Amino acid sequence: MKMLENQTLLYDEDCPLCSLYTTGFVKSGMLDENGRKSYCQLSAEEQNFVDLKRAPNEIALINNKTKTVTYGIDSLIKVIGFSFPLIEKIATIKPIHFILKKMYSFVSYNRKVIIPGNVKEENKLQCTPDFNYKYRFLFIAFALTITSFVLFRYSNLIPNLPKSNITREIILACGQIVFQSLLLLKFHKQTILNYAGNLMTVSLMGSLILMPIFISSQFFQLPQTIILGWFGMTVLIMFLEHFRRVKILKLPFYLSFTWIFYRILALLLILN
Repeated sequence: MKMLENQTLLYDEDCPLCSLYTTGFVKSGMLDENGRKSYCQLSAEEQNFVDLKRAPNEIALINNKTKTVTYGIDSLIKVIGFSFPLIEKIATIKPIHFILKKMYSFVSYNRKVIIPGNVKEENKLQCTPDFNYKYRFLFIAFALTITSFVLFRYSNLIPNLPKSNITREIILACGQIVFQSLLLLKFHKQTILNYAGNLMTVSLMGSLILMPIFISSQFFQLPQTIILGWFGMTVLIMFLEHFRRVKILKLPFYLSFTWIFYRILALLLILN
């Protein structure tokens, strides 16, 4: 594998996802040992030629020789493409590049709600992406769609529940956002949307955990003990993750309990 030398990726150290994939570039040999650097550790000289407003939104790749900077999906294409030229050729085709750029923005603007991390407030430079309403609503809609579909299919595996339909699951998923948001009306609307994004990430995570059982049920007759037990384990994992995220967001702890209350209330309504 060819190594792209004298290049440094500026990553968000408070983003576990960013830390993971930039470390992967170095360990795989795509970048040299100095190939990644926290945005918060930018030198005074580097701050003169790095766009400090753009870099938190689009990962910056610094050419240490020419002092030039590449941003966003083009940075990743440059790193990966140096080792895999064919990937670079395909990724730079205009329609494909356009799609990749939109996908990158979708993840980048939502990275704090996809995998949140504790922010080190002592840093003078914060690598926090701008709040983008369009991509936040798109992410919530995406997670809501996947969650509704999986729960629709999974609930039909439980004979004691009334037969489900996709409309009911969409209403329940939207309902949890509205119900929880009403408890946060005293907060800024961006705080509410940050919470809603985290809430739907937890729901999406739960859906992914349920998928193996849902897929297996298409080929095997699974005992109800496994179906119900797996669902119970998933709910516990989701509760713990929701509690963790509420703590990171510095929001009232009771949100985790009102969230469970909403789901219990919804279940009682379904049974009746």
